[in-house]
Amino acid sequence: MKNVDLKVEGNKLIIAVDLDQEYGLSSSGKSITIASTEGNIAVPGREEIKIGLNIYKPRPKSA
Repeated sequence: MKNVDLKVEGNKLIIAVDLDQEYGLSSSGKSITIASTEGNIAVPGREEIKIGLNIYKPRPKSA
């Protein structure tokens, strides 16, 4: 995972992401990756539940 912290409190999944981080361009080159689970993963302590998360922003237009 990149810049994603998952934890379960009771019956709630808590997701923490630092929105100031960047991990470069997406594979298409159209956006900048901020955080990703890099595919589907199991929720901690709840292996039967899966999550897939991507957080990104548009790539700035070139002048």
